[in-house]
Amino acid sequence: MTVILLAMPSLADDSGSRYMAGNPELTAHISGTNEFSPGDDLNVPVAIENSGTNQFKIVKSSIIDPGDLSNTAKQLSVSLGSADAPLRVKSDPQLVGDLPGSSVVTATFHITVNQDAPAGTYNLPVTLNYTYLYAANQYGTDTLSYMYKTVNQTVTIPITIKPEVQITALSIDTQDLNVGNEGYVTINLQNTGYEDGQDAVVMIQQPDQSPLSPTEGSYYIGDYPAGAVANCTFRLMVSGDAQQKTYPLDVLVNYKNTNGVYVNSATETIGVPVGEKIQFNVTPVMTTISPGATSIITVTFQNTGTATAYKAQARISAVDPFTSNDDTAYLGTMAPGDVRQASYQVSLDSDATVKEYGLDSEVIYQDALNNEITSDPLKVNVQVVPSRGVIDILGLPGLLTLVVIGILAVLGYFVYSRRVRKQ
Repeated sequence: MTVILLAMPSLADDSGSRYMAGNPELTAHISGTNEFSPGDDLNVPVAIENSGTNQFKIVKSSIIDPGDLSNTAKQLSVSLGSADAPLRVKSDPQLVGDLPGSSVVTATFHITVNQDAPAGTYNLPVTLNYTYLYAANQYGTDTLSYMYKTVNQTVTIPITIKPEVQITALSIDTQDLNVGNEGYVTINLQNTGYEDGQDAVVMIQQPDQSPLSPTEGSYYIGDYPAGAVANCTFRLMVSGDAQQKTYPLDVLVNYKNTNGVYVNSATETIGVPVGEKIQFNVTPVMTTISPGATSIITVTFQNTGTATAYKAQARISAVDPFTSNDDTAYLGTMAPGDVRQASYQVSLDSDATVKEYGLDSEVIYQDALNNEITSDPLKVNVQVVPSRGVIDILGLPGLLTLVVIGILAVLGYFVYSRRVRKQ
């Protein structure tokens, strides 16, 4: 208890001493919940309460009233420590000013709880540094001499870190997961938390702007005790405008905790590698055809991607001046690097212009999960050439041979006719 002595001059009825007593009594607590989860990043309001009182005060006209009260904590500075708690305090000490008796002030501190924080109760030290009026001596009727004390006080506040299921991806494997295709991702997921989950379901979700969209996005694993590893396989669709690289995918677990309440774990973002799009190449083919003719066009297709195309068919678009009743050829299953040939019968209008034409073609195939996909357009070059005459067809030697054969045929017929008439 603090005693403030008012020493006064001897004045008739006012001789003697007058006393006051009191000092600050500070305590601290968290305003709101004191339960936190691993990985939390938040602001914690710490309330400082002054319950100190002045026990009595004698008021007399000859006594000077001190400007400060003895139970006021002046220039109060508050700092929060972590001690052995698995968290980090990111805020500096805060000066909150004077705290009179029967008053409360709040200092807010930014903390982050370690992602792997063990469950349990921890005491955080709160350091309070302040001064208060310890004594005031009065001299005569107009002079006071103040005496202050500095206090450096530490109090503790309890916090609880809740047990929770926490997940860590130990490995990530993909199968047939390519741009524009549907495939599989398999995740080995360990419960690295301190909670034994029940009725656990692992779920995947599409992050914003990610081209990965789940088509089978949940996997039931049941009991999921701390330390357990679950092997979960999901189906994903990859957007056709994606690229060959690694994209984010969110993973979390919904489970029943020890209180019988269903809750979600913190979301873990993993990286899923995506292979390049299945692509085809048309081997350079220069096919010639003449106006008015019908010809067979043979095209060579190659799978230049990194995944297998199943039940592939190659289709060609015969547009004016071409026509075709045979525009689709079956290629079969084509592994990466496989080459197949397709032949098409096309006819050309008689008034077609002599020049090079480009016919559009495409490959229609299925991915590993039987989704039908159409390749990017492919160009087949066809050269229209002038119609050839007899000499162009047979050549000069062939033409001479044909003339000789004709002459011999005529002579033979003449000889044969004469013999018949003689008979």
